[in-house]
Amino acid sequence: MTAQHIGPSESLIPRPQRTPAALRVAIAQVAPHRLGELEQQKDEAIALAAQTGSLGPILQFLESWAVTVEIARFPSLATRLHSAEYTVQTLDKGDPSWRKAMDVVHGLYASARESLDHE
Repeated sequence: MTAQHIGPSESLIPRPQRTPAALRVAIAQVAPHRLGELEQQKDEAIALAAQTGSLGPILQFLESWAVTVEIARFPSLATRLHSAEYTVQTLDKGDPSWRKAMDVVHGLYASARESLDHE
């Protein structure tokens, strides 16, 4: 699968800053059903950071949710991701369509990370 560059032309919202508050606002706009998941992971990242004395868990949380928002703010990409994730969850790993769906999932996440790296 060729990674599709994510461009600004079809975005529902502007790209948010990588802060917990900005990502929360963005998720509330593009994927409100995921707010609970975001809050739970934020709390876990803060607790782990406090326990380990490292900012790594917080930085990982911010990166993960920035990528999630980057995909969700483009309806066509979010639809492709949901379709591929459904295929992955419903087909046997031996099915060639399962591998193609995994390639789509990985490609979308890689493209989103690349877009964020070039902001």
